[in-house]
Amino acid sequence: MTVDKGHSNTAFVGDEQITGKKPITTKTISANSYVLEVQDKKHGLEADYNPYEHRSVEHPTSSNETLIHLLKGSLGTGILAMPNAFHHAGWLVGSIGTLLIGILCTYCIHLLIKAEFELCRRKRVPSLNYPAVTQTAILEGPDALKPLSNVIIHIINTFLLIYQLGTCCVYVVFVASNIKAIADYYTETPTDVRLFMLIILLPLILINWVRNLKFLAPFSTIANLITLVSFGIILYYIFREPVSFEGREAVGKISEFPLFFGTVLFALEAIGVILPLENEMKKPKQFGGNFGVLNKAMVLIVTLYIGMGFFGYLNYGADSKGSITLNLPEKEILAQCVKAMLAFAIYITHGLACYVAIDITWNDYAKKHLGDSPRSVFYEYIVRTFLVLITFLLAVAIPNLELFISLFGALCLSALGIAFPALIQTCTYWHQRHGWAKTWMVTKNVIIGVIAIVGLVVGTTTSLKEIVQTFFEDE
Repeated sequence: MTVDKGHSNTAFVGDEQITGKKPITTKTISANSYVLEVQDKKHGLEADYNPYEHRSVEHPTSSNETLIHLLKGSLGTGILAMPNAFHHAGWLVGSIGTLLIGILCTYCIHLLIKAEFELCRRKRVPSLNYPAVTQTAILEGPDALKPLSNVIIHIINTFLLIYQLGTCCVYVVFVASNIKAIADYYTETPTDVRLFMLIILLPLILINWVRNLKFLAPFSTIANLITLVSFGIILYYIFREPVSFEGREAVGKISEFPLFFGTVLFALEAIGVILPLENEMKKPKQFGGNFGVLNKAMVLIVTLYIGMGFFGYLNYGADSKGSITLNLPEKEILAQCVKAMLAFAIYITHGLACYVAIDITWNDYAKKHLGDSPRSVFYEYIVRTFLVLITFLLAVAIPNLELFISLFGALCLSALGIAFPALIQTCTYWHQRHGWAKTWMVTKNVIIGVIAIVGLVVGTTTSLKEIVQTFFEDE
């Protein structure tokens, strides 16, 4: 599992801090939790500045290491839900749809990293995180949007926070559901999944009390090894029986397509780790480009997701569950081991998944009011416990894995992964492009924005309706 380690209160690091040279002229623009050190523009000055040459990274990563990190950030509970996503869309629409969504997501990530480089070059700063890129782009864009520059950071942080907490909800439901599947086989009467959630709650809180990310890294390494072995066993079960199209729909119901859209977005998008990974590379130029790290990773990821969804659906059909592990044969020890292994792997990385949510909540907001208190460390533990309890209570309220995945994918990643990159590019080049080039950019990005908004509204609404129905059925 990969965590957005690049999230920080500091939006920019000034030229003076990097080179020791005092900038020619600077002005400070206060924007709530961010302070932007902005170089006064002089004609041609920005052309002399290359952000890549001014980045100071303690332990830069190679291209291959970055590729592995990006793969780890995208391969998790989402890929296990792909057969269920194909059940909603059909094997043909699912395959084409996953490919198209993958292309769209990859293109939008390219928009984001190119805009970051351009804004860093103009402002003469080495790197920016996601909220800072968005705010800076708004300030560079149309005058009508500039009043939004103060609030846009909180909007981005809210989406990031909801997404990360949503991921943690998925983790809680996933772990409890797989433990329940094992326990039910060995007990005479099925046990409510909520009981298993309660059992894992206290250790979950203790894991999230770990304040240093360094101490969580070994858990990630163990989890990655377990996940790799588990995926191999899952593929064995998928291909153990001959593949058949009998009884499998090529095109699913239109009303269920939003559930497919949200699930694929949740599975594919790793938008929170993109800029930190690119910013920490030894040769960041190799991240983008036609044969760069991003395209290589996304080709592999989309191929794996289509393969898992396609063959998983052909194997299990309408019985495909929110995690393919729940479809594995109950009577086989190997299948039970896979459920236990993946439940353990996801469980021990809950702290990594929740790290960004804690970072945003504590460092960007709560610390400003409580940081000077002699009990600040105690208050931080309270915040950490509170966030874990939120994910726990949500999971207890609606313990439905596939609906959680679809909801948070449609709600958060439609905005973070598609809409905002299109907005960022438009604002970044608003005054630099003219004529046909500007018309094309605006038209294209408006279309992308409409797709994102429709996906957000329809996907979120459909998921919420399904959640409400599930809630009343449980009652």
